[in-house]
Amino acid sequence: MLLTNLAILVLAGFTGFLTISKVPNTLHTPLMSGTNAIHGIVVLGGIIVLGLGVDGFLSKFLLVIAIAFGTINVVGGFLVTDRMLEMFKSKPAPPQAVAEVGQGAGLAGPARSNGAASAAKDGGR
Repeated sequence: MLLTNLAILVLAGFTGFLTISKVPNTLHTPLMSGTNAIHGIVVLGGIIVLGLGVDGFLSKFLLVIAIAFGTINVVGGFLVTDRMLEMFKSKPAPPQAVAEVGQGAGLAGPARSNGAASAAKDGGR
């Protein structure tokens, strides 16, 4: 039984390596973010098995580690996907020039900023 499971693990690893090595670089990030999101199955399975009452400290400890790593992988997959989708959104319009905004607010000209012009109009009062 152990030899059969070990052979399946080695063959699955070899198949996965051959599959991933054939993927072009431009598709690697979207595919990996999707597979990281699918990693939620590991999290759900770990929670179910942990909830059924596994015997032994080592089994419980390994399940908690699997759930923690699976959660990190799922969150990372969604963050990478969100970041990729941000690249395809349209950029906002550039802000207008500062001079155009300043003229509309009545801030143009140095005489208005220090109050000297208003004192000259009032006769120096």
